[in-house]
Amino acid sequence: MNKVSIAGFSLAALVVLATASSQPAEAKQWQYGVNARQHRQHNRICNGVQSGQLTKRESRRIRGQEAVLRKQEAYYRATGNGLSNKERNRLEREQNHLSHEIYNQKHDGQTR
Repeated sequence: MNKVSIAGFSLAALVVLATASSQPAEAKQWQYGVNARQHRQHNRICNGVQSGQLTKRESRRIRGQEAVLRKQEAYYRATGNGLSNKERNRLEREQNHLSHEIYNQKHDGQTR
């Protein structure tokens, strides 16, 4: 009986460890990086439109800025071997600016 419970516990521990070790790698893939951030910011814009915090004009302008960043990233990736550190830093600065712009427009008191 004791051997059966030890074997069961060991099997359960292996399953938990295997599951836990595979999830962070997948989560990190989508949690960090330029594309993941663009996806999160796009969701923030959509949520602002749905909740009425962003007017049509505000969302149109912010989505235009978002499109410019996507084109800039595509250009950087096409002209080199991926993103260099300098290019990644520049995109990150511009995404920071866009993130602040989304926040400011969502909280400026204008509604649809």
